[in-house]
Amino acid sequence: MTCHAPEGRGNTVSLDATEVALIGCPNTGKSSLFNRLTGLTAATGNYPGVTVTRSRGVAATPAGKITLTDLPGTYSLEPASPDEQVVLDHLMGALETDEAPGALLVVLDATTMHRALGLCAEALALERPTAVVLTMIDELRSRGGDIDTSALSRALGVPVVETVAHKGRGIDDVRELLGRAAQWPVALVPPPTGDQAQLSAWIRSVLDSANYRPPHESRATTGIDRVLLHPVWGTLVFFGVMFGFFQVIFTVAAPIQDAIQGVFDSLGAAASENLGSGFFADFVGTALIGGVGGVLVFLPQIFFLYLMISILESVGYMSRAAFLMDKIMARSGLDGRAFVAMLSSMACAVPGIMATRTMPSSRDRVATIMSAPLMTCSARLPVYLLLISMVVPADASWGPVGLQGAALFGMYLLGGLASLVVARIFKATVLRRGALPFYLEMPPYRVPTLRGLLRAVWTPVNMFIRKVGTIILVVTAVLWVLMSFPAREAETAHLDEAQAQSYVMENSWAGSAGKAVEPVFEPLGFDWRVDIGLIGSFAAREVFVSTMGQVAAAEDPEDPGEALQSMTYTHGPREGERVFTAPTVVALLLFFAFAMQCVSTLATMRRETNSWKWPAVAVLYMFVLAYSAAWLGHTVTAWVVGS
Repeated sequence: MTCHAPEGRGNTVSLDATEVALIGCPNTGKSSLFNRLTGLTAATGNYPGVTVTRSRGVAATPAGKITLTDLPGTYSLEPASPDEQVVLDHLMGALETDEAPGALLVVLDATTMHRALGLCAEALALERPTAVVLTMIDELRSRGGDIDTSALSRALGVPVVETVAHKGRGIDDVRELLGRAAQWPVALVPPPTGDQAQLSAWIRSVLDSANYRPPHESRATTGIDRVLLHPVWGTLVFFGVMFGFFQVIFTVAAPIQDAIQGVFDSLGAAASENLGSGFFADFVGTALIGGVGGVLVFLPQIFFLYLMISILESVGYMSRAAFLMDKIMARSGLDGRAFVAMLSSMACAVPGIMATRTMPSSRDRVATIMSAPLMTCSARLPVYLLLISMVVPADASWGPVGLQGAALFGMYLLGGLASLVVARIFKATVLRRGALPFYLEMPPYRVPTLRGLLRAVWTPVNMFIRKVGTIILVVTAVLWVLMSFPAREAETAHLDEAQAQSYVMENSWAGSAGKAVEPVFEPLGFDWRVDIGLIGSFAAREVFVSTMGQVAAAEDPEDPGEALQSMTYTHGPREGERVFTAPTVVALLLFFAFAMQCVSTLATMRRETNSWKWPAVAVLYMFVLAYSAAWLGHTVTAWVVGS
């Protein structure tokens, strides 16, 4: 065991009462260590009143169980952003609902000790029982570096252990160390953190005492970065990676999606045969299987979306992408920090908006918050997949490039460009401010572990499934009620089942609402059934897919896909014409690209800006932008295709 515990001032807190806070810089392996120690006991949540994420879990030690809190990564305890301020407040016990931790476990990257010891010094200066974990120790030694852990422990005056968290090495040593958390010492002489020159001298002294030899520059990292950070070749690689990203979503996920669709088709047929007619049978066949099932079939695409994002993050490419995009972001008045937030919004705007808390400028934060919802999130993905498949055949290609994937890439690119333009407008008008220095760490390239990837993918995929089973299920059920009542038994007695369901839907409460707003959206080519889907989508975008699934299942339970493709206008000057023509689909794609259709995003914007003003501005400008773009898209496409 590599564990060294020098004598020092002891702590009298009992193990059961001790909460240990994990502190470390970003990209140190701190969260990997936390996950290894806590396993499935960890719970992720936000600090009350703010949206900075922290994870808390229970770790088993030889002496019993102990509570661990994984704090957000920070380079310093002198806060330059709200994210770092919350870390300091937690450590000082300044939060109303969280007491100060009884002990600190400082996680240091052994390959970057000169920088890491600055944070360690600030932690030791808090005069709390402290221990240190060295991570990336295998990488240090494989690149010709070394450190004497025993000597480092003596120099710091606290216990030190080595670990390679992502490979599970040294975890037992950390557990044994945690078992003695109540006896961890406090540094006898706090480091001189108040004076930069004295702090630098202290760091040099500690490293000299520990016989620290820094690692050689990684030849592989240097060679790859010559290409990936090149202003021309790196940008081409970035767009190539993103383009391939969306090709995979369509091509690789398609067979799995077809298999899931086959399961739901079989369930629909079985429900139709065994449940007969009546409201319960209609609810199961239309709302559950046709509606909720119509969203779940896109689970493979959601899985591959998050898998590829996790791979790019794990290998260290995302930092390179942020560096490349810094100059582009500068044209919008922002910097690479905003790119990280916007890239997070590709998964969901909520964590993207939360990521702005690492930005030191409040004006830059607001500008990013106002533009991040335009980035194409995973909630838009099922809508895009449904609509693109209506106008682009699955076998359409240009050489080896599938046109469905190219169209999806175009929608994501459109969202990114729109967010930059909007940010530029805000920064040039109401949120003016000069640029701040931008620093970005370039971690070495690393091979991701299967365990880490699966853990990173499971959380958002599980959230998607839970969202389908809660929000989307509830909204879908409500819409089914609105589309099924009032019952029209007398009027439909002479009609067959499909005609009766179509008549009931058109004369239902939802039908009345759809027809009420139909004049507003008629210039875009939307009919009252599409309008019902739009109304529901303002609760969650995926509801549009479930609503169209209900409409199709009601019109033709045997072949809902064909029913949707051939759906026609029921009244007006275009009665009998197909609804989902190319102009209408283009208009829908553009409307969903720009409209604010997420209650969770609005709530997060309200919390982050501490005002309803900015969410209200977002709803207004995004609706105007969505409607204008949809009208223009419909007009131009109709002119091009002649319909």
